[in-house]
Amino acid sequence: MEISIVQNNGVEIAIVRDMDVLIEDVQSALDLMATVKYETGSSRIVLHKSAIAEPFFDLKTKLAGEIMQKFVNYQTTIAIVGDFSIYESKSLKDFIYESNKGRHIFFLDHEEQAVEKLSRV
Repeated sequence: MEISIVQNNGVEIAIVRDMDVLIEDVQSALDLMATVKYETGSSRIVLHKSAIAEPFFDLKTKLAGEIMQKFVNYQTTIAIVGDFSIYESKSLKDFIYESNKGRHIFFLDHEEQAVEKLSRV
């Protein structure tokens, strides 16, 4: 896993890049949060969609809700970057829409958008 730090508006944001899936379940999400916080001191993370297991995007598994609750509980803000238009689920589209209106979890198209968003929340 490669973690780099960018600063925007005086805020440090960790950008995590990896070719492997990093979040498969609740424990791996907690491990990612802990690793990023330990290595960078940042509680704002940009993560590419490819680093998240596909069951996350099937809301019937309840994985997304469980993982996102951990991010909220541990006061960690995350922007997930990628193309979400490939999913046809209305429930997932609604989940993404509502998340993007909040303050903790965002689903955005590009890394630059993610950095900008995380520097303002």
